[in-house]
Amino acid sequence: MRIVLAQINSHIGNFEANLNKILESMQQARSEGADLIVFPELATCGYPPRDFLEFKDFIHKSREVLERVRLESAGLAVLIGSPAPNPAAQGKDLHNAAFFIHDGKILHQHNKSLLPTYDIFDEYRYFEPSYEFKVFEFKGYRIALTICEDLWNLGNANPLYTVCPLDLMMDQDPDLIFNISASPFAYDHAAERIEVVRANVLKYGKPLFYCNTVGAQTDVVFDGGSLVFSADGRLVDELPYFEEVLQAYEVEKTSGKLEVRRSGDQPKPPAGEQAKEKYSLIHDALLLGIRDYFGKLGFKSAILGLSGGIDSALTATLAVRALGRENVNGLMMPSRFSSKESVEDAVALAKNLGIRYEIIEIEPMYSKFLEQLSPILAGKPFNVTEENIQARIRGTLLMAASNKEGHILLNTTNKSEMSVGYGTLYGDLCGGLSVLGDVYKTEVYQLVNYINKEREVIPRNSILKPPSAELRPGQKDTDSLPAYEQLDPILYHYIEKRLGPDEIISMGYEPVLVRKILRMVNINEFKREQTAPVIRVSPKAFGMGRRMPIVGKYLG
Repeated sequence: MRIVLAQINSHIGNFEANLNKILESMQQARSEGADLIVFPELATCGYPPRDFLEFKDFIHKSREVLERVRLESAGLAVLIGSPAPNPAAQGKDLHNAAFFIHDGKILHQHNKSLLPTYDIFDEYRYFEPSYEFKVFEFKGYRIALTICEDLWNLGNANPLYTVCPLDLMMDQDPDLIFNISASPFAYDHAAERIEVVRANVLKYGKPLFYCNTVGAQTDVVFDGGSLVFSADGRLVDELPYFEEVLQAYEVEKTSGKLEVRRSGDQPKPPAGEQAKEKYSLIHDALLLGIRDYFGKLGFKSAILGLSGGIDSALTATLAVRALGRENVNGLMMPSRFSSKESVEDAVALAKNLGIRYEIIEIEPMYSKFLEQLSPILAGKPFNVTEENIQARIRGTLLMAASNKEGHILLNTTNKSEMSVGYGTLYGDLCGGLSVLGDVYKTEVYQLVNYINKEREVIPRNSILKPPSAELRPGQKDTDSLPAYEQLDPILYHYIEKRLGPDEIISMGYEPVLVRKILRMVNINEFKREQTAPVIRVSPKAFGMGRRMPIVGKYLG
């Protein structure tokens, strides 16, 4: 049997485009002599559709796509994910389903059993879990279908669930396991995913075909990396990350054993090696996040503020790589506190990238604000008020350019700053998309080193100079914050690892510093509630995957 994995990028709710992509993939599979083509989880409508699933019309249009697939399935079997009505009167209205279709007939429907409701996932809000576990036959092979999370309770090891679907299918003696998935990217998740799939193969001794979706849906990036394992746990193939790919495989019974091999002799990366390079993965995930955010919204061009600092330099570089230099615009807005060197660094970056840029001095506007506010400001010392006025002037100018010229404003705030509220609402926190909001400042430097490894794209001076918002004379970030080398590990343990203050202190961190940092994180939740979507690259990003009370007072 020849099997094609179709690692495709669906667009949530864009049924016409999704259908065209599915039908084109089916036609290509036919041309390659395939018996079966496998698509990802909820490929008809895109994942995660969230509250679109509450619209009857949305479900109807998903079903229309499935119906067209059924009508076009002559001579080719299709395994595809789509929402399905729950026929039972009790429970949720829908199932997250996988359909096996051949020659105009739906031969089998498997409904997802394990519904993740953690981090970015909220599937139990919409779907009813299944408690039926049936194997079916196609072309002499007995097949066990699973959907994404169904693989993640091996041996009932996950206390979130009470069943392990494959355990309940093994007494039906399947020959092959298929898993269709929408497994999101995090820089440490790819390697873990390989080992989870391998563990299933080693336990059950069956070849496994794992088809993952690819593409970004607002803040969530799906990396692809679909997998094929032979029955002995050997990784036959790992498809590229962050790319749409169709790849064929051969399954044959030889001397009573099932052999699985990759069709053709195309070059491919060493199996499992892609998952090891953290900053290469983050770089590529951010590019896909930017590209799909713009493409799926129907926008082409971006604008951002260029300060001469490392964060705006990295954001601009990523935008150019994702969108093309002709679609990226920089705005430099020096004030009385901006150094000559910072302006020079920003210009040097713009020239290195070949992007259009403008310089607008904000001094006249700043002076006028101070004059008009003199009844309030008079007799009071210079403080964050005057600093924020500058940031908000810049935010207004950027938004004006965005409105007038049809650009999306990219926010350049990094995760360290966003964590502790080191940013101005309606000022430097403005934007339609936060590119670095899930990248700590120390990781920003590592990403820049990765980008500059072959030639200097980001000016060396932007990397070497002490970080500064340049909103008052001689300002440095360390005036308000601990050094990032101290700050970031504590933030990581609190945000990603969900450790409390006493647990972090027990690791050797200074108690006063830990409590100060955690308090800054907690009291700035209101700012994060009002900022742009953050491209998720870590195990715990701000946004849908981290829901904290604004008025909470938790310090341990």
